[in-house]
Amino acid sequence: MFPHYIFLFICVGVCSCGLNNITVGTIRSGVEIKGKPEWNVVVVNNCDCPMQKLVLSCNDFQTTEPVDPTIFKPLGNNECSVNNGNIIPGKNTVNFSYAWDPPFFLRPTFVTTSC
Repeated sequence: MFPHYIFLFICVGVCSCGLNNITVGTIRSGVEIKGKPEWNVVVVNNCDCPMQKLVLSCNDFQTTEPVDPTIFKPLGNNECSVNNGNIIPGKNTVNFSYAWDPPFFLRPTFVTTSC
């Protein structure tokens, strides 16, 4: 019976990844683009499992610096796609920069786990 509990604990810790396992960090780069401060964004998959179809809230997102749409793209409805919906491997990051003032509050709203 004891090994069964260990398996259950491991499965709960590894298999139940979701929005709470996505971290979005934004830091000012110190550079200005067309008079707007540049922000470096790091999206982290803190799970061991790959995640895909990640969507962030990005209310009224604007930038004076072009962002590669395969990395970060507005979808409408104040949501943006990360990594073109493709897999973000476990413990990996996706990075991009944009320039605007003030910075946007980007938070995960949807993701699927492949585990």
